[in-house]
Amino acid sequence: MAIQKWRHKDLLDVTYLSDEEILFILDNAKRFQEVNLRAVKKVPTLKGKTVTLFFSEPSTRTKLSFDTAAKRLSADTFALGKSGSSVQKGESLKDTALTLQAMHPDIIVIRDSSSGAAQFLAERLNCSVVNAGDGWHAHPTQALLDAFSLREAWNGEFAGKTLLILGDINHSRVARSNIHWMTRFGINVRICSPKTLLPRYLDNFPVEIYSDLNKAVQGADAVMCLRLQLERQAAGLLPDLGDYSRRYCLTRRHLSEAKPNAKILHPGPMNRGLEISSEIADCADSLVLNQVSAGVATRMAVLYLYGTRNDDMTLNPQVGE
Repeated sequence: MAIQKWRHKDLLDVTYLSDEEILFILDNAKRFQEVNLRAVKKVPTLKGKTVTLFFSEPSTRTKLSFDTAAKRLSADTFALGKSGSSVQKGESLKDTALTLQAMHPDIIVIRDSSSGAAQFLAERLNCSVVNAGDGWHAHPTQALLDAFSLREAWNGEFAGKTLLILGDINHSRVARSNIHWMTRFGINVRICSPKTLLPRYLDNFPVEIYSDLNKAVQGADAVMCLRLQLERQAAGLLPDLGDYSRRYCLTRRHLSEAKPNAKILHPGPMNRGLEISSEIADCADSLVLNQVSAGVATRMAVLYLYGTRNDDMTLNPQVGE
């Protein structure tokens, strides 16, 4: 698939990408995955470019993944968190962003607890803005790395597969972004969650909704468990965590009803014994660590495309030996 010029300034969600563009990102991620397997895991693709990581919400995997991806592309990286910035002193997101732009970064990667924060910056800044998770809204690179992981596991076939998303759907930007691309690519998406954790937007998608995990998992090709976001449960939507674990924690017994060798995904961090049993998290069909590896490769592809969008060149990264 050939795309000669990347048309997007920002990556706010997968909804802004065409099917062809998603596959193009995955194709580039495959090339960068090969770089990550070399003895010397570095290419000069973004040499001279600057990537700023602006994470005002806690993150381990995503922040480290973006930082690793940028460094392996030879970009200069700078990290800023809420505790180390003037945001903690009351400075507005706009003023902080304008301060960062005055330093002339090529890309700002932002994670923020407010839905719409990435778009707010994108509308005001000249540099590219990549959304690393905003509130309950979107997490596009997580969705893309999940697509990469499943594409590898399913030999490039999405259409006709059945995938169950299990857990806290209402508070999950991961679920929302994944549902968008999965339904577009012909995956039969099932949802299993307590009714109190089901969002209204599901009415707009061709998904099957279950409250019984034993029925939801039957014949599934893959199960994506979600972290139960305890920090967002102030409304008392789950009065009894023990009951949640008994009904919605994925175990070997449940998985015996799925397709043979059904794949297991989890965006992390995992609450073992609450959302997923350790036996399943560590089983041979678990893609959890594959997702971590795919995250670096996919984010390398994203940073490459958005970091070179204005360059006078075809989209052909320098990944030579």
